[in-house]
Amino acid sequence: MMLKPESFHLRKMTINDYKLVFELWINVEGMGLRSLDDSKEGINAFLKRNPDTCFVALDSKKIIGAILCGHDGRRGYIYHTVVCSEYRKQGIGTALVAAVTAALKDEGITRVCLNVMDSNESGKLFWINQGWEKKDFLGFYSKSITDKENLPLFRI
Repeated sequence: MMLKPESFHLRKMTINDYKLVFELWINVEGMGLRSLDDSKEGINAFLKRNPDTCFVALDSKKIIGAILCGHDGRRGYIYHTVVCSEYRKQGIGTALVAAVTAALKDEGITRVCLNVMDSNESGKLFWINQGWEKKDFLGFYSKSITDKENLPLFRI
């Protein structure tokens, strides 16, 4: 589906968008989700902490894209950037990234980081085409610090 640039718009994401955004996440190749972090409760906590840096893209009233972003006061972190496959290559992802970077600049953040699953070739290409650099000299480490299960939901 081809859209005119003026036929989609962005707005801040709210928890009321969760169901439709989650549907996008689980239907996009290369997305990695975790049961606790990406549950409605987990996303609600994230949105409360980051109310001005998460966005959805809409075609009329249909959510066609989303981006989560937060910061620690020093660095911004982008998560779960997604555009519905039939709406790709129309500037929607670029617009979502621009909204996030503008929001972070407004909050005094000067650097943004993100992770892309190694198997997500289209995601890696998107970020490279946006001017992002892969930092091969950095190691990524992770550890769960909860007793609750936080298992991957999807690793497509």
